[in-house]
Amino acid sequence: MLYYLFDFLEKKYHLAGAGLFQFITFRAAMAFIFSLMLSTLFGKKIINYLRIKQIGESVRDLGLQGQIEKAGTPTMGGIIIILSTLVPVLLFAKLDNIYIIILLITTIWMGLIGFTDDYIKTYKKDKEGLKGRFKLLGQISLGILVGTILYLHPDVQMKEEIPLSQRVEVTQLEKPKVFNEAEKSVKTTVPFTKGNQLDYTYFVKFLGENYKSYAWLVFIPLVIFIISAVSNGANLTDGLDGLAAGSSAIIVLTLGIFTWVSGNIIFADYLNVMYIPLSGEMTVYVTAFAGGLIGFLWYNTYPAQVFMGDTGSLTIGGIIAVLAIAVRKELLIPILAGVFLLENLSVILQVAYFKYTKKKTGTGKRIFLMSPLHHHYQKRGYHESKIVVRFWVIGILLAVLTIVTLKIR
Repeated sequence: MLYYLFDFLEKKYHLAGAGLFQFITFRAAMAFIFSLMLSTLFGKKIINYLRIKQIGESVRDLGLQGQIEKAGTPTMGGIIIILSTLVPVLLFAKLDNIYIIILLITTIWMGLIGFTDDYIKTYKKDKEGLKGRFKLLGQISLGILVGTILYLHPDVQMKEEIPLSQRVEVTQLEKPKVFNEAEKSVKTTVPFTKGNQLDYTYFVKFLGENYKSYAWLVFIPLVIFIISAVSNGANLTDGLDGLAAGSSAIIVLTLGIFTWVSGNIIFADYLNVMYIPLSGEMTVYVTAFAGGLIGFLWYNTYPAQVFMGDTGSLTIGGIIAVLAIAVRKELLIPILAGVFLLENLSVILQVAYFKYTKKKTGTGKRIFLMSPLHHHYQKRGYHESKIVVRFWVIGILLAVLTIVTLKIR
């Protein structure tokens, strides 16, 4: 809203300094500061409110060190992250930008699913929470909506770089044209390859001459899968104080680099990546979200004063997935969100191996002492603070590797 106000003041009254709001970098910085202040200053009040309402975590005794002490700690703290993200975005972002609209929908949608789950657990005293099929239905519905918007909306376009050999000779006073005209496309980035791109229409060529019009058969199911997988991965990662919030902040800030580069025609040309018009505005959303996560960490690091609950974890995963898809970096998720992937895989492998050995021998065996993976290390005697910090270090290494893929081909 402030963007439109200062835009009006600059055009109407030529107000000094109002032009700063035209710069994404300035608004992104302001969104981060405002979000960080909101989450740290008002986070305590929200925690106290949750404590008064006795919205505390109920803990099953799994024999983990320090687990029983966590009982009664306020949960549903994801509200802090959501509010401290939405308020700065509403103030500093261009609200008519299609990517901002998609992210707002994602945040509210996933937040409601997570809130419903936490509400059932805390108020209804049902430890199972929202039934898994209803969670999955919510994720699939969001995937269909987001995938359809990205596939059909006229503002979702990209410009492909013109090869040097095909650029027209120009005089010194002119600039060479380095990008084609903006067009609808379902191309994405493929890491470590020379062409660095994959067109999803390739998978529907068998459908005949008009095969390109059927690209949604690949694109939308992929969006559904990514949103479901990443949100569930974030949910599984939220098992130790500060683990999910810290890991997510690293991932989100890395995606912020991609959103800014992809939306900046100069840097997109320099790094030879897709130029996606209007996508740079997502940088404002990213910094607001990162500020909320870091501010939440103030209260969530060991020993945690609040847990984010599914309200936070499902929302975090949904936003990360949509950001990656929007900047056509979804195939980098296994690297960038490698911590989430490891947590997911540890559960899948544990359950699959247990069922397989039980069927073969009558006695189920386990690969890990406990899953998700962070509980395995707890069982081995590592303090949770050490586990969390080491997972953060791994997350930073994966983030750097992800950025490096821009030039390694």
